[in-house]
Amino acid sequence: MNEDLTSLDQALVEKAESWTKAPYDETTRQEVLHMMQNDPQALKESFYKDLEFGTGGLRGIMGAGSNRMNRYTVGAATQGFANYLRESFGEGEHGVAIAHDCRNNSREFAEETADILASNGFRVHLFKELRPTPQLSYAVRSLGCKGGIVITASHNPPAYNGYKVYWEDGGQIVTPHDKAIIARVRAIADQSEVKRGDAGDRVQIIGDDMDDRFLQEVENNAIEKEVIASQADLPIVYTGLHGTGITLIPDALKRIGFNNVQLVKEQAVVSGEFPTVESPNPEEAEALSMGVALAEEIGAEIVLGTDPDTDRVGIACRNDQGKYDLLNGNDTGVLLTWYQLSRLKAKGELPSNAFVAKTIVTTPLIEKIADYFGIPCYETLTGFKWIADKIREKEPEEKFITGGEESYGYMIGDFVRDKDGVSAAAMICEMTAWFKSQGMSIPQALASVHKELGVYREALVSLKKEGISGAEEIQQMMQRFRNESPTKMAGIAVSTVIDYLSSEAKDLNTNTTDTVNQPSSNVVQFVLEDDSIVTARPSGTEPKIKFYFSVNEAFAGDYDAHRSSLEQKIKQLKEAFLAS
Repeated sequence: MNEDLTSLDQALVEKAESWTKAPYDETTRQEVLHMMQNDPQALKESFYKDLEFGTGGLRGIMGAGSNRMNRYTVGAATQGFANYLRESFGEGEHGVAIAHDCRNNSREFAEETADILASNGFRVHLFKELRPTPQLSYAVRSLGCKGGIVITASHNPPAYNGYKVYWEDGGQIVTPHDKAIIARVRAIADQSEVKRGDAGDRVQIIGDDMDDRFLQEVENNAIEKEVIASQADLPIVYTGLHGTGITLIPDALKRIGFNNVQLVKEQAVVSGEFPTVESPNPEEAEALSMGVALAEEIGAEIVLGTDPDTDRVGIACRNDQGKYDLLNGNDTGVLLTWYQLSRLKAKGELPSNAFVAKTIVTTPLIEKIADYFGIPCYETLTGFKWIADKIREKEPEEKFITGGEESYGYMIGDFVRDKDGVSAAAMICEMTAWFKSQGMSIPQALASVHKELGVYREALVSLKKEGISGAEEIQQMMQRFRNESPTKMAGIAVSTVIDYLSSEAKDLNTNTTDTVNQPSSNVVQFVLEDDSIVTARPSGTEPKIKFYFSVNEAFAGDYDAHRSSLEQKIKQLKEAFLAS
C-alpha cells in the first residue's frame, strides 16, 4: 500500500481500489489512481461516504468517487430508484420524466439516467434539451408518470451537479419514499447490478408541445389581464444567469402581455461555467448587478433574475429616488401573497376553501396576511417538497393559492408541485404592473402592507463548512444549541426552544414541553418574548449551516424609524447568537 494511504481507513482504501478496475472506465480509473498516489486527502473526501439525499436530493462535486457526482453514482441512484418504483407500482412500462439544466455533464447524466430506466423496462420521457426544474414537475403530472428526475445543482458553483427525484404527484420525494430509495441505492453492491444498454425504443423525446402546455398554465394564473394590457410597455429586465430560464421566461412574459422585456445578453448565453458571476445565485446582490446596470441604463421598473434551474427568482425594483432596491425572499413572498389574495378577494374569485403555505424559516407575516383574508396558512419544514406534500394532503377538500420560502422560491397555483421561477416571474411582473397602476412602487406597496399588519425584517447568515471537518463542526454546533440553549439574546429573554429533531417545544417560562407536529428535522428554533425568532439549520444541499433572524414591531407612525430599529435589533441578535 502507498505509504501515504496508511493513515486512511482500510475500508475506504479498498473501496477506492475497486474503482481502479472494471467496470469503471479508464478515465475514472486514472483519476482514482492519481489520488491514491498523490493526494490522500482528496481520496478521503471522494470516498469517505456515499452521496445522500437531502432537501434537494443528490448533490455533490463532480469527479471520481462514491462521494462525487459521476455516471456511476448517478447509475446506482437510478437503479435504486428503478427498483423502488417497480416495488411500488408493479410490472408494466410505467412512465418516468427526465429533465436537466445547463451544467457541465448534465445532458450526459440525463441520458445515462434515461438509458438505465429504459433498460429496466420503464417508458422514459426525456426533454430534448435543457429546461427549468418546474417544467419537469409539471411533465410528471401532465404525462401521468410515476416519477421524475432532474439533473441540477441549482445555484451551486460550477464544480457541482445534482439529481432531484420526484414522485407521481410531481413533488420531490418525502418520507417514507426518500429513505426507502436510499436503502435501495445502498443495496446496489456492484455496478454490474446497474442495467444499461437495453433501452430499446422506450426513450421518447419531449418536444415543444410541452412548452406550449406549460406556458398556457402560466398564462392561466394571470389575475388582472386588463391591467397587464394597460401596462404592456412596462420596462422589465431579465437575466437567466446562464441557465434554463432563457428557454421559457421571455416567452412567458410575452404571452401574458409584456412587450418590453430586455435581456442581459451576456447572461443569456447558456453555460455551466457561469462566466459573468461569482455565483449564479439570485439571493446574492452580485448576481443581479449586470441586470441592475442595464435597468439603470433603460429606466426599467423591475429586474428579474433566476437561478440555473429556474426554480427561484430574485428581484430588484426601482424606489422613489430612482435607485434599485434588492428585495429579500421574505419581502417578495409577502408581496406575492398580499397581491394574489387581495386581488382574488376583490374580484370575488378567492375560493372559500383557499389556503397558503410557508416554511418554518419564512417570515410570520405571511401567516398574518392569510389571517387578514380569513384563510389558513399551513407551516411546513424547509424545502418545497413539504409544501407539495401539504397540497397532496389537503386536496381536493382545500385549494392551494400560493406559497413560498425565504430562499426566493415561490409556487403560484398548484399545476406545478415545486417552487417555480417561471410562474413567479410572471406574477411578479403582473403585481408590479398593478401596483404601478395604483400609483405605487414595489417598495411603497411593501410599506403599505407593513403599516397595515406590522413591520417585519428578516436576515440570514450562512457559514460555509466544507468537507469532513466541516460536517463535524456543524454537528457539534447543533449539539451545543440543543444542550446549552441560551436563555437570553441581546438582553431579550428566550420564551420557547423548538427542537424539530426531537419534535419538542419547550416553554422556558413554565418548564413544560409540547409536541411539534412536523416530521423530524435537524433544526433548532428560539422564540423570544418579543416574538423575534432565531433559527439554526444545516443546509440540506450545501456544506453550510444557516442562521435565520426574524424581528417585528407594530406600526406606530414613522416607517423609516421602525425599519432602522429592526435592523439594529437584527444586528444585536446576530452578534449575541453567533457569539454564544
